[in-house]
Amino acid sequence: MIKLYDTGAYLLNGTEIIADDGNAAAILKQKLGNAPSKQEASQNTMAYNILKNHNTSDNMEHLKIKFDRMASHDITYVGIVQTARASGLEKFPMPYVLTNCHNSLCAVGGTINEDDHLFGLSCAKKYGGIYVPAHQAVIHQYMREMMSGVGKMVLGSDSHTRYGALGTMAIGEGGPELVKQLLCKTYDIDRPQVVGVYLTGKPIAGVGPQDVALAIIGAVFEKGYVKNKIMEFFGDGVENISVDYRNGIDVMTTETTCLSSVWKTDDKVKQWYALHGRTEEFALQQPENIAYYDGMIEVDLSKIRPMIAMPFHPSNVYTIEELNANLMDILDEVEKTGAKQLDSDKITFTLKDKVKNGALYVEQGVIAGCAGGTYENICDARDILKGHSIGTDEFALSVYPSSQPVFVSLAENGAIADIMIAGATVRSAFCGPCFGAGDVPANNCLSIRHSTRNFPNREGSKITNGQIASVALMDARSIAATAINKGKLTPATEIDVNYTRPEYHFHDEIYKNRCYFGFNAPDSNTELKFGPNITDWPAMSNLTENILLKVVSVITDPVTTTDELIPSGETSSYRSNPLGLAEFTLSRKDPAYVGRAKEVQKAEKARIAGEVQVYEEVKEVFATIQKQFDISEKDTGIGSTIYAVKPGDGSAREQAASCQKVLGGWANIASEYATKRYRSNLINWGMLPLLLEQKELPFENGDYIFIPNIRNIISQKQSEVTAYVVGKNMKQFTLKLGDLTDDERKIILSGCLINFYKEA
Repeated sequence: MIKLYDTGAYLLNGTEIIADDGNAAAILKQKLGNAPSKQEASQNTMAYNILKNHNTSDNMEHLKIKFDRMASHDITYVGIVQTARASGLEKFPMPYVLTNCHNSLCAVGGTINEDDHLFGLSCAKKYGGIYVPAHQAVIHQYMREMMSGVGKMVLGSDSHTRYGALGTMAIGEGGPELVKQLLCKTYDIDRPQVVGVYLTGKPIAGVGPQDVALAIIGAVFEKGYVKNKIMEFFGDGVENISVDYRNGIDVMTTETTCLSSVWKTDDKVKQWYALHGRTEEFALQQPENIAYYDGMIEVDLSKIRPMIAMPFHPSNVYTIEELNANLMDILDEVEKTGAKQLDSDKITFTLKDKVKNGALYVEQGVIAGCAGGTYENICDARDILKGHSIGTDEFALSVYPSSQPVFVSLAENGAIADIMIAGATVRSAFCGPCFGAGDVPANNCLSIRHSTRNFPNREGSKITNGQIASVALMDARSIAATAINKGKLTPATEIDVNYTRPEYHFHDEIYKNRCYFGFNAPDSNTELKFGPNITDWPAMSNLTENILLKVVSVITDPVTTTDELIPSGETSSYRSNPLGLAEFTLSRKDPAYVGRAKEVQKAEKARIAGEVQVYEEVKEVFATIQKQFDISEKDTGIGSTIYAVKPGDGSAREQAASCQKVLGGWANIASEYATKRYRSNLINWGMLPLLLEQKELPFENGDYIFIPNIRNIISQKQSEVTAYVVGKNMKQFTLKLGDLTDDERKIILSGCLINFYKEA
């Protein structure tokens, strides 16, 4: 089904793979008459050429990228614009799309949500942006329909910024990286490795894009096979799937932890651009005759079967057939693994109670968002649901078309009526089911979803309050098959159905009649509309000569997601209020964190005011340090830090880092960082991205860690940091910083990106 190469590989003429083993050179000479070097052949990938065309430096190993277009939604754009304003923003230098698909249904916080939307519209007018009102489209569907382009690069403040199937290289990053682009700066990164994905064969009936995506995620995630790399798709199998199908696979590449993705283009992509009235954005794109890849994944589409990603990660995959055949054994394993992840004595995580008469029953199904809400997914689900009933018991099904144009075409072909007659509800374009703000399951329920993630705490659970629900990821077709069996888990391949595949008609007048298009037409006289919840960032200090960190949380889970660092869902209404949002930091993982961090922050505020001596605990710590080091309170900042084994998997939301910073956080300590984007968020908020290589922790929660000469270490480009656990004695240990660019070092020294630009 899926094969991972142990080595790099050459691709010849887009059809033949030659593993980079001891025989590669001889095979290449025989076929080509010569053996190009790996360095030469690596420049023949689609990814290399796109990066080259957007690199503003003279060095292809150290890239300085300027993007063509950008996108944010209403959880992130307020903070981005506020940061850019504080740093000197005058106008948007590129098409910047502000969508409203995350806060549109969240009812917490009074007028807060709509206040944010009015702020966004006023920003689009003042700075020359593009504004997509609530319920018009989820962010990524709008970008596919209106802003993608072959060979273009798009930066988005949502982790699922992926338009590779349309020939566009798109990257999801934290908000500060978008701020840099708004200020005409660059995205600085070492040239990423590229992994080829060779698709062959044709999917069987009932297998959808989510099935293919989950199979790939299951094969690569745990191995880190594509972490921070670019996935490049090609092969004869590409022609056997539609562009909608390709989009469904592509958007899920985020869950592999890759940096980005790009696909070869063909006549189907050309037709897709023509359908959307943007023929000028199309070009043929494919690897050159001989291209080298740092890894290779072969996927036989004909062997993929309906998949399910069990709680609590998209990589926890099984075929539905395998799960049904070994139900109790697999559920037992999932329960044991899940209990370790949840790490709570307040709840009992169980799935075996969902088994009735030897079959697994679920209480909810959802087809939604950038992954599930596409036209073909919903049409195929309609064909399964038509003429059936989902029943009158606990099971419920909700369908969210990904945009108003998709919704209208589904209404025109009768799909909406058939879906609703079957008993499902149809909603507007909204991302809520993906992050816990829409169709939140009841306590102890299991929801199957064609959406992007199924992390713990994400779908609405509050583990620390004794509330737990579970999400399993599936394809829309198998969700519909399960629905007509009243919640009995069923792969779509077991259903006898004729897939009608009605033609899609795109109505661009929907956007013309409702969206604001202001690029290249900023009106500096426009007054920004500030609701009472929209506040500026608090002042943040520069990094001091030395730093004293108090450990205020220790998380030993194998992976810590951004949703555990700062919960999604009901917190969304406070995204425009840094201090208000910070109250939720780690609330579903370590509820005591905020209080501990605030106490440390009080000590730092007292230090700045020259009153540190009033804190007896800190006074004693300083006395111990001063026995060995000639330091004073004036040159030694006091901050908090957390330890997590591997933090930052999942969302690009910068608030996972900024909330720690506004509470006085100065660092994270980790064995590794799950994603580049989370590490970048830490750096852009002036936090030290420290690495601890030793397995046994030299400190405990509540310990103080002293790092002398940290400012000098950063400025002198040292990578190793000598630190001390402050107790009765000073216990020395070593931390590392990893690679930092010159600008990243300056940002940390300045205390945050805002300060960096103010000082420039």
